[in-house]
Amino acid sequence: MTAHTVISRLGVTDTQTVLPAITGSRISEINFVDGYDRLGFGLGQALDQLSELGLIPGERAIDLALLAATVTAADTRISRELASQDAWTREIEVCVPVSDPEVWTGTIPLLRTTLDFLTGDKWKLQFRARPEGMSKLVPEATTLRIAAPDGVCLFSGGLDSFIGATDLFAAGATPLLISHYWDGITSQHQRMCADALKKRFPSAAFHHVRAHVGFPKDTVDDSVEDTLRGRSFMFFALAALGADAIGGDITVHVPENGLISLNVPLDPLRVGALSTRTTHPFYMARVNDLFATLGLHCLLSNSYRFQTKGAMVGGCADTDFIAAHAKVTMSCSSPGKTRFAKDESLRQPKHCGYCVPCIIRRAALLEGCGTDATAYQLSDLHGRSVRTDLAEGSHIRSFQLAIARLRSKPQRARLDIHRPGPLTDHADDLDRYRDVYVDGLEEVARLLEGVQAEPL
Repeated sequence: MTAHTVISRLGVTDTQTVLPAITGSRISEINFVDGYDRLGFGLGQALDQLSELGLIPGERAIDLALLAATVTAADTRISRELASQDAWTREIEVCVPVSDPEVWTGTIPLLRTTLDFLTGDKWKLQFRARPEGMSKLVPEATTLRIAAPDGVCLFSGGLDSFIGATDLFAAGATPLLISHYWDGITSQHQRMCADALKKRFPSAAFHHVRAHVGFPKDTVDDSVEDTLRGRSFMFFALAALGADAIGGDITVHVPENGLISLNVPLDPLRVGALSTRTTHPFYMARVNDLFATLGLHCLLSNSYRFQTKGAMVGGCADTDFIAAHAKVTMSCSSPGKTRFAKDESLRQPKHCGYCVPCIIRRAALLEGCGTDATAYQLSDLHGRSVRTDLAEGSHIRSFQLAIARLRSKPQRARLDIHRPGPLTDHADDLDRYRDVYVDGLEEVARLLEGVQAEPL
């Protein structure tokens, strides 16, 4: 096992000695300030887009974005296989310069709880004062305020966020859409979704901030880690940056269906590597605690937490619009994998059609609007037996087994919903979480009825 310490630097004057808390850890340094005294790695890009709207965030919101970017660098550039003893749990320390080290040091216990839960690693944190000449990172206003959003909405390019934004605009709201991407496929789908919304709501005030926060392969360990468990911490930090720039008490809308948000593991093997916690209620509650501790007046809110994905589709303010444009959204867990298909005809559909998000998406579109125009690599689930010894059938079979177990012992649902993480913040909502879990699996069951999944 190799422990890592990642030290963020702010320009050439940031030379303060940082002593790692982890003895013998491998030290990596990342300079976040480019030659123009501008924050790099996508943070300056986000600040520039906000500034063009006349929206200027405060220093603590920028601190949070810098911390989240450092966590992102560590999470995506430290290999679980190479750095951990169990091929999963890493020991990572991040050291970040901030505007108020005393306040940030007080958040360390909360941050460790939050990040440990989110990524499944062991995190340590250090905070120190920003270096001389970098005490202020808030950009100067270059234009009068030309935008007056009444909230923030995460806009990933996925179907759920597309529905969330559609519902907000249909209700007359004026959200600031916040997007985060690190690959061309995600970026392309975010643009297509935004273009569709602008055409659908031509009279709405439409403002969209897109940040490309990513790091070269050799930033930390000359490796790539594709589990990306910490991605929503960066997403939430960018949302807080936008909310703080708007000012006042701001709701950050996190549109996510309840089945995925809970993400109850389909089988014991999915508790770690294959079960994300990016919008789990416990995690979102801890991030809201962090916002409050930092004095950031924003609140994460998922108004769809008790709805299945199919209920989101069917209950959307404009289901016809969703039916027509769902094909421009991206739900697949790893759309880039189709580029390795031996058959060139299979390289174009970016949805594989058989991963967990694809299966839930297919079930939802059929449930909610009766049609699905998405191109899938595995287009026909009923035309032949899908192989469970291959990727195309393993998740389908996991769903089938989970559904069978739940149907044989319906009472187990009350216990299953606690398996991904505690729901202590929502003691009065346990019945509703149980219902969305059961209803979500039954929604998938209707899609998979008659599907044969077996090994070769």
